[in-house]
Amino acid sequence: MSLPTIPIPLAASDPTSDALSGLAGLLEVPVHVLAVVLLAVLAFETGGLVMEGWRRVRPRARPVEETAARAMAYPFDAAAIARGTPSSLTERTVLDLAAAVQSPRDDAVENALARYELRIQRKLDRTRILVRSGPALGLMGTLIPLAPGLSSLGDGDYQQLAGDLKTAFAATVVGILVGTGAYVLTLLRTRNYTEDLASLERAVAAGQAHPQPHQRMETTIGGDAL
Repeated sequence: MSLPTIPIPLAASDPTSDALSGLAGLLEVPVHVLAVVLLAVLAFETGGLVMEGWRRVRPRARPVEETAARAMAYPFDAAAIARGTPSSLTERTVLDLAAAVQSPRDDAVENALARYELRIQRKLDRTRILVRSGPALGLMGTLIPLAPGLSSLGDGDYQQLAGDLKTAFAATVVGILVGTGAYVLTLLRTRNYTEDLASLERAVAAGQAHPQPHQRMETTIGGDAL
C-alpha cells in the first residue's frame, strides 16, 4: 500500500521584496541616463579648466596680482584690464575691487574678497557633487542589472546574463571615472583659486597703508578639509 503524497506549498511571494525589486527595475534606465549625464558634465567642467589653464599660460598673460593692482590704480579702465585674468571668477572680483577702492565704506574691499570666496565655493560645489554622486550612481547601475542577471543564470539563459554583466561593469567604470575625474578637477581648481586669492590679497595690501587681514573660509573636497 503506497503512502499518500502530501503536496508541499510553494513559498508565498513577499510583497515588500517584490515592490523593492520592481522599484529597482524602474530605476535602471534613469540611473544609467544620469551616469551618462554626469560624464557629460565632467567633460564640460574639464573643458572649462583647460580654457582657464590656457588663459594662465598664454603669451603676454599678466600675473593676477599685477592685473588687480592696475585695475585698482585705474578703476575707470578696470573692465579692459580685468579681461586679462585667467578666470571669470577672478575677472569679476578684480572689477569688484576696482569699485571697492572708490567706495567710502571701510569694508568694501573685504566684502569683495569675501564674495570671491563664496563664488569659489559655489563653483567647486559643482565638481564636489560629482565626486560623491558619480561612484554612487555607478554602484547603483552595477547592482540593479545583477538581479535579472542572476535570475537568467538560474534559468540557464547565459546570453542574457552576459548582457546584464556587461551593462553592470560599464556602469562601474563610468562611475569611477566621474568620481576620480571630478576629484582631480576639484583639487586643481582649489589650488588655482587659492593662488589667485593670495595674489588679490597681496595687491590689496600693496595698495593700502594699513590693510586688514582677510579671514579665509575653509575649503573642503569630498568631505576632506583643506
